[in-house]
Amino acid sequence: MPAQLPTRDGPRVNEDIRVPQVRLIDQDGEMIGVVSTRDALLRAYEIGMDLLEISPNAVPPVCKITDFGKFKYEQQKKANEARKKQKVVELKEIKVRPNIDDHDYDTKMKQMKGFIADGDKVKVTLRFRGREMAHQDLGIKVLERIRTELGEAIKVEQMPRLENRQMIMVLAPK
Repeated sequence: MPAQLPTRDGPRVNEDIRVPQVRLIDQDGEMIGVVSTRDALLRAYEIGMDLLEISPNAVPPVCKITDFGKFKYEQQKKANEARKKQKVVELKEIKVRPNIDDHDYDTKMKQMKGFIADGDKVKVTLRFRGREMAHQDLGIKVLERIRTELGEAIKVEQMPRLENRQMIMVLAPK
């Protein structure tokens, strides 16, 4: 059984290009036209560069004379830039109580609005203690007040539901 060669990701270069003819672009970006792959390789080697397949699905494939090392470096830089600009959505948790005071409520609302503005999800946890379990309607009112106050800026990802002694609601930015 012959040894399996490792497959390379990315465009084909130099001898990996196995088509009879290619559409050639020189190192300055000038369109040369359709030439044999051998001629294109010879031109690239004459000036000490590589033949890089840019568009493999075209007929004939488009190849460019360029420095492959420099090309790989540019691709890596682009990938790193894209990674930097990605936003990771975090789940922030805000804990409230059924009989929360107005000032405490305002502070928690300010925090939630900040999290939503940053593009993060907010998990609102409303904890019942002792006899507060008998008054779950107060907890539902607090969660409804939060939802209406945040209004159009959010969508409810998880409606309020009771788990043991706490009610949980998950909000996400629109």
